[in-house]
Order: sequence, then C-alpha cells, then structure tokens
Amino acid sequence: MSKQTAMVIVLAFLIALAIGVGGGYWYATYWAPKTAAPVSETPAKKPLFYRSPMNPEITSPVPAKDAMGMDYVPVYADEEGSGKAPAGTVKIDPVIVQNIGVRTTTAERRTLTRTIRAVGRVDYNEELLARLHPKIEGWVEKLFVDKTGAKVQKDEMLLSLYSPQLVATQQEYLLALRNRETLEMSPYPDIRQGAEELVQSTRERLQLLDVPEHQIRELEQAEKIYKNLHIHSPFHGVVLQIGVREGQYVTPQTELYTLADLCQVWVYVDIYEYELPWVQAGDEAEMRVTAIPGQVFHGTVAYIYPYLEKQTRTVQLRLEFDNSDLLLKPEMFANVTIHASKQVDAVVVPEAAIVRSGTREQVFVVRGPGKFEPREVKVGVSAEGFTEILAGLKPGEKVVTSSQFLIDSESKLREATAKMKEPKLGAINAEKQEEDAGKHKQRITPKGSPAKDNHTPHTHSAPEEVR
Repeated sequence: MSKQTAMVIVLAFLIALAIGVGGGYWYATYWAPKTAAPVSETPAKKPLFYRSPMNPEITSPVPAKDAMGMDYVPVYADEEGSGKAPAGTVKIDPVIVQNIGVRTTTAERRTLTRTIRAVGRVDYNEELLARLHPKIEGWVEKLFVDKTGAKVQKDEMLLSLYSPQLVATQQEYLLALRNRETLEMSPYPDIRQGAEELVQSTRERLQLLDVPEHQIRELEQAEKIYKNLHIHSPFHGVVLQIGVREGQYVTPQTELYTLADLCQVWVYVDIYEYELPWVQAGDEAEMRVTAIPGQVFHGTVAYIYPYLEKQTRTVQLRLEFDNSDLLLKPEMFANVTIHASKQVDAVVVPEAAIVRSGTREQVFVVRGPGKFEPREVKVGVSAEGFTEILAGLKPGEKVVTSSQFLIDSESKLREATAKMKEPKLGAINAEKQEEDAGKHKQRITPKGSPAKDNHTPHTHSAPEEVR
C-alpha cells in the first residue's frame, strides 16, 4: 500500500469518527426527555407529631411505622388549630365538601308565628244548662212540654204541679193580707208594723217555693187559692231530658227537666305539649264541620286546662262559638284551626341545622372554606320550619343544614383524639425539654478546659417495625 493511500484511509476514519460523535451528541440533546426548570419551593411545614393511622391514641414525636408496617401520619399545627380553634373543629377538603353534599344557610332574625290545627268536638255550654227540680212535694197534674228535643222559649210553661204545702202557704198569705187590711187603721204603730211584716214574710215564702210572679199577683187580686203550681223555662233552649210524667209523685230530689241553650256551644280541642307555648286565651279560631260543607265558624279560645291528659299526653282547650242559627249540634266532630296571636322576634335557623344529641343541641358554624366549628346553642320554640336560637349564635353566621351528621362524627373523633393525646404530648414536650437541658449542661465546662461533646444521638421510642 502506498503512503498516499494510507493517508486517505486515516482521513476517512477521522471524518467518520467526527460524524459519529456529532450525531451522538445531536441525538442525546434532541431526543432526551425535557426536564422542567427547577422552581423555588417554600420550606416544608414541620409536623407537631405523628399519629398512628389505625389508632389515633398512639402518637410519636418522630416518623415511625406501626405493627403492620404502615407509616405514621404527620399532624401539623393548622390541623390541630394550635389551641386557637375550639375542640372538635373539622377541616375538610372543598372537593369532599361538595361530594358529600354539604349545604349552608345564614342565621337571620325574623318574626315567628304559628297556626295550630287539631280535631275538635262540639259540646254543650255548661253555663247554659239547667236541671229543674221542684221545691215542694206534690203530684204532676199536667205536662205542657212532653217531648225530648222540643224547643222552648223563656218563661214558657212546662208543667203544673199540685202540692198541699203550696195550698196551705197561699191560705196563709191571704190571711196575712186580710189581717193587714184590718189593722192598718190601728193607733198602735207596733201592731201595724207586725201586720206588714207578716205579709212580707208570707210572700217571700211563696217566692222561695218558685211560685211565679204572675200567680202571686193573681192571688192578691182575686183572693182565690190556686191548686196547681206552674213550672216555667228559665231561658230559650232545647229539652234534653224529661224526668216525670203526668200523675207522678215528685219530691225536691226529682229532676223534672234538663234544658240547654244552644245559642252558644263549646268546642273541646287537644293539642300537644310543644304547641302549648304558642296558645293563649283570646286567640282566634276557625272551625269546619263535615255536616255543613263550605261554611266556616269563627270563635275564640276561652280556657286552657291546667293539666295534661294522662293517656294522650295532650292539653285540652275550650273554645266558644256562636250558634244562633242552631246549625252546630253537640257531639259533632270538627276541624279546628287556631291562629296563635303570640309572635316571637328572634334569631332563627332551619330546624334541620340543629343536631340533637339528647343532652345538648348544637350547630356547625362555617369558619372558612371547608372549616366547620361545633357550637352548643340554646333553642326556643319552633315554627314554620325554623327554630329560635336563644343563645350561642348571632345573625349573619353561616350554619350547616345538610350532611352535618357526617361532620358531627368527624368532630367527635377529633375532640376525643385531642383529649386523649393531651397528656401524651405534655409528656413528650417535657421529655424534649429535659433532653435539651441535658445537652446544654454537657456543653458547660470549667474555665480553660476544652468543651466536650460526646455527639451521642438521641433515639426516639417508636413501635417496632414488622419486617
């Protein structure tokens, strides 16, 4: 091979080598995966301690693993609130808040009223009932009203009664009248006065025996003794019961008639205990009965009975309704609506926002995005789907109205965990303070002596890792 040929081969080899190096460099720089430019990171937060993922009561000041090989979960200052947030405060990721359907509303001030609906029963007005008894013994001569349910007018004659006692009293009255007439010209004032007093006492005796005034006047004018005593109706009403028949012997214990004035009726209504604070005497009421469709009767609450029914645990109300046209019949059932006049101006929240645990009532107040604080409140009356808040909440604060039971479970877990770890954290802090004091003491040496540092690492106790 000539020298010229050898130089050509060497030159070709160098060119091929240069092309290979250049191609490799181009391939490495062009096809290599691009890496993002380093971004300045904020310093990582330092955990307060580490908590076992299976048992929140077990904590450790350093990273560790539990018996199943699971890493302890770090707990940071913002999660525990650093003592600033109330115990039980829950912080949930906004995505989870949306997924579990948490809804909130604002506590507001409004006026609460209530309408109470109940079933009532129409009854007689006890103040307009009359049971007629004779004041004397005798025999029934004539019944002028002899049918139950008959309507009677005031002072209408019901029956006539023969009584020997009544005849004798009439005779005494006529003798007293004649004696007064004879002695009215006597020169002795005591005699005239005695005759007048005898007339007055005998007349009063007739009145006490229920002799009608018109019979007494007829006796005075005609001076004729009447055999029968007339019994009259004391008011307009209806005959409920007839206790005698013609020819029957009666005594003061015998009930002749039972009468009722139906121009006004009573309606009895039972309400529950939680409705009692709203009702008071004088409240307006409306009533509807099946027998008279389309008509509304208006009345008022007359009386609230001071005790509860043992069987039903309800309170009975007595309502008064006008019944001048006699459309309402006793023992009718009715649908009653009571418009309570009581009004409450207070801070209210929806009833669904109250979490009742049996011993207390609480709500969850929104303290920030995904942060909920449990707060005990004092509740009052409820109406129209709202509950009065007497203490613990201010107008404008937001409260949770749905999914609060899930939040409540998490809150109770956090509160219990905080109570369980308080002594443990206290012991850990005391141990760290004692360790720092020991290290500081080791660094203190006599004057002129070199400082000694044994560099002994401190080992933290942690559950043994399962290999």
